[in-house]
Amino acid sequence: MNKNIQIELIVFIDYTIKIARNGRHILNNVVKHYGDTIKLKFQYFSNDVNNAEFQLTTRAVLTAKSYGKLHEMDLLLMDHKGDYTPDIIYNMVESLGIDIKKFKKDYNSPEITTELKNNIKLAKQNEIKVVPAVIVNGNLYNGAWDEHALIEYIEYIKNRPVAQAMESFVKWGASAALMLLIAAIVALIFANIGFIEEYEFLRDIKLGFSAGDSNFLLPLETWINDGLMAIFFLLIGLEIKRELIFGELSSRKKATMPVIGAIGGMIIPALIYLFINYKEDGAHGWGVPMATDIAFTLGLMALLGSTVPGALKAFISALAVSDDLGAILVIALFYGHGFHINAFIVSVVIVAIMGLLNYSKVYSKTIYIVLGVFLWFYIYQSGLHATLAGVITAILIPSRRKGNLVGIATQASVIFEQEIVNIKDLDNSQESIRHSSLQSINKAINRLTGPGEELEHSLEKGVNYLILPLFAFFNTGIVLLGVQFNVITPVNLGIILGLCIGKPLGIVGFCWLASKFDLATLSNEISWAQLIGAACLAGVGFTMSIVVAGAVFDGAVLNGAKLSILIASALSATIGLFILQRAIKVSVIK
Repeated sequence: MNKNIQIELIVFIDYTIKIARNGRHILNNVVKHYGDTIKLKFQYFSNDVNNAEFQLTTRAVLTAKSYGKLHEMDLLLMDHKGDYTPDIIYNMVESLGIDIKKFKKDYNSPEITTELKNNIKLAKQNEIKVVPAVIVNGNLYNGAWDEHALIEYIEYIKNRPVAQAMESFVKWGASAALMLLIAAIVALIFANIGFIEEYEFLRDIKLGFSAGDSNFLLPLETWINDGLMAIFFLLIGLEIKRELIFGELSSRKKATMPVIGAIGGMIIPALIYLFINYKEDGAHGWGVPMATDIAFTLGLMALLGSTVPGALKAFISALAVSDDLGAILVIALFYGHGFHINAFIVSVVIVAIMGLLNYSKVYSKTIYIVLGVFLWFYIYQSGLHATLAGVITAILIPSRRKGNLVGIATQASVIFEQEIVNIKDLDNSQESIRHSSLQSINKAINRLTGPGEELEHSLEKGVNYLILPLFAFFNTGIVLLGVQFNVITPVNLGIILGLCIGKPLGIVGFCWLASKFDLATLSNEISWAQLIGAACLAGVGFTMSIVVAGAVFDGAVLNGAKLSILIASALSATIGLFILQRAIKVSVIK
């Protein structure tokens, strides 16, 4: 590559999409803006790669490229009006002075076929969904198809390599799980290299507010575990609600098998724990090994890349969401601390107000969030687990039937066309859209999503890359050096065996019984060996297990429980990845 080149644009195009031609001048203007410092490369992709016209035009331009006539053929294909036929393509070829007989022979050659397949493969690797699409120095551009917006993004990529690296990291499927792991390791290191007092000081710093003679001060650890984690539970609640209404749990056929697997994955670990802790002081901790950490489980599966069947990812996602719902119910029913009736009554009143707003179809999410904050305060004061406020708020944020996509797209198209006509009539060089038209378009687009979906997307990154890592850091700083850890104490052994053995045994066992008695059917894309591997990964309890452990135990027993969760999660991850990878290899060979 030329040393002067600082930007590489890879543009994926499909000549059969006629409307895309109108935006070609945008690319030309961007190339002119950067001059010799930019390299433009065209690739070819279609959502229907078997479309006859796509095959015809793409093979034609790739063959012309082999004769050094790429640019000329590209212009002819772009300027053509109407459908593409072999005769039209051959006329274009002859106009370029290419020997037509040789062209027809090369057109179907293995080399052109391989190059076409490589184009399609590269598009799928970059998760291209719609063409035209632009990749800037390896980063997919998802902004407006506007030259100024594209130039701004290019400058962002050029001048902020750290931000670029962070953006690529966030797009990686396993990044959230890695952040959790790093936070836990940092906490362990911090606590075991002589900074345990500083670590405990951080956890015990009192923060809050006061009004007159009243004050509300809580340790930083409590603000994170009961406060920030309520936001995590809000996100979990929104995900559960979405799956129940629109997703993998929205119909009996879709939901039956993963829900049955989730039930088995909760019951068997709890029974194993209770069996080991029968008549012991720690028997009430049976809820600890029931949980699955959805971020870790899906993150670990992401390490295996696209080899993991899509049906298996969907199955485990639905199972983990069902498992989270079970864990939430367990926390709500069994792990509150004390009970104060006055605060509870206020909580009920707030829930009633939110329910009335939901019934009245008030869709503004802001009012639900404000009421959710008050709900959190009074649930905390009542003695129930404060994170329940997040789940209740998620349930009460209203959903609505999505708008008609075709109708909304048509409406937006009509508005834009009229605005273009107005600009031409008024000779408006600013190309500004009227405010009333912009409002109409925004209202139309907002009908494609509900307030819950918008909130879910806005919370996702903050939860995954800030709240959960903070939770992991402030809950895994356990002193290991010089401290005896007895793995065979009932609590510790119950947690480890519950997660490592109980989870896969319960999930696979209940799914097998459901299949045997025709209660549900496992997807044909999922082998039982793959399910065993994924079920072992579900033994990574981490976040949810630590939440339950913190509600059940304290002191040395809590530290032992946390260490047991870490050990069990590490074992489950290692065993699960090994089994799943081998199972996928076997299915590929077959």
